[in-house]
Amino acid sequence: MLAYIVRRLLLIIPTLIGIMVINFTIVQFAPGGPIEQIIAQVTGTDAGATARIGGGRASETGATGQTTGAQSGAANATSKYRGAQGLDPEFIQQLEKQFGFDKPLQERFLFMMANYVRFDFGTSYFRDETVIDLVLEKMPVSISLGLWTTLIVYLISIPLGIRKAVHDGTPFDIWTSGFIIVGYAIPGFLFALLLVVMFAGGSFLDWFPLRGLTSENWDQLSPLGKATDYLWHLVLPVVAMVISGFAGLTMLTKNSFLDQINMQYVQTARAKGLNEQRVLYGHVFRNAMLIVIAGFPAAFIGILFTGQLLIEIIFSLDGLGLLGFEAVIKRDYPIMFASLFFFTLLGLVMNLIGDIAYTIIDPRIDFEARDV
Repeated sequence: MLAYIVRRLLLIIPTLIGIMVINFTIVQFAPGGPIEQIIAQVTGTDAGATARIGGGRASETGATGQTTGAQSGAANATSKYRGAQGLDPEFIQQLEKQFGFDKPLQERFLFMMANYVRFDFGTSYFRDETVIDLVLEKMPVSISLGLWTTLIVYLISIPLGIRKAVHDGTPFDIWTSGFIIVGYAIPGFLFALLLVVMFAGGSFLDWFPLRGLTSENWDQLSPLGKATDYLWHLVLPVVAMVISGFAGLTMLTKNSFLDQINMQYVQTARAKGLNEQRVLYGHVFRNAMLIVIAGFPAAFIGILFTGQLLIEIIFSLDGLGLLGFEAVIKRDYPIMFASLFFFTLLGLVMNLIGDIAYTIIDPRIDFEARDV
């Protein structure tokens, strides 16, 4: 098993590099980059654009003075950037130097990856904060949503799927399938809006808070009060995410158990006089849960990072989903590529952990007996 783990770890390196190369190349040729974002605000009415350029790292370029000169002279300057006509070419060159676009594409990529190896993810273009500080600031929100949602989804889906498999075709199976279909069909964000209207001061009840994960007086509460306040804020967003997440796992568990229940070894175990609980949880469970474990890494990553963007917006939760969305809109490349690097690496590692869990549950599985 150790040799297999080493091979998989080594395989992560070219896989990660390949994903980064493809995405880096595509993004560089997409319109509306960070320089065009700045140009659009400089030529518009947003006074904050010049302040943004003049602050932090941008202050070293003297861009504020160039902005004033650009707006008062050198009209109709030729530029490769959309909307740059009329701006001083030297101002554009300083922006290129500020964002590193004065270097060749491959040099910028190699420089970025060399920094990532040292876990140096740079500084946000538009927030004047390091990417690591931003991620650490937003991560508690996403971790809270992801962990609680994943825990509740598995606690509901696995027992429910097993019960549906055991009572396949009964009224219980039919009625619960109806609820599952409804839960699967309704998008999580739409259900979140319904919860807001019903229970968060919409048109009916005002039982739950709508914004954030803690109240304004959280620091003044007792330890028990802090825990209660935190859990109270989590109820609606977690319920919205659970409703849209448990349906698929429930049906996966049911179908996996049905497949195993019809196997010959189950009939043999029953013929030996074993009771139903011993058959289900002593024999069927171990084999049936393999496919559920196989889907855990993808499910965890999806719930934790990609499945909660709209939920964070609806409930005013400032987490990683909202951070990544704003980075894409603003073309904040350091946040975009750092998030891609981190999430891709995490996904690859989680897949390896899933394979290791295979062997723990079923020692008969031997990954070393086959090629990676």
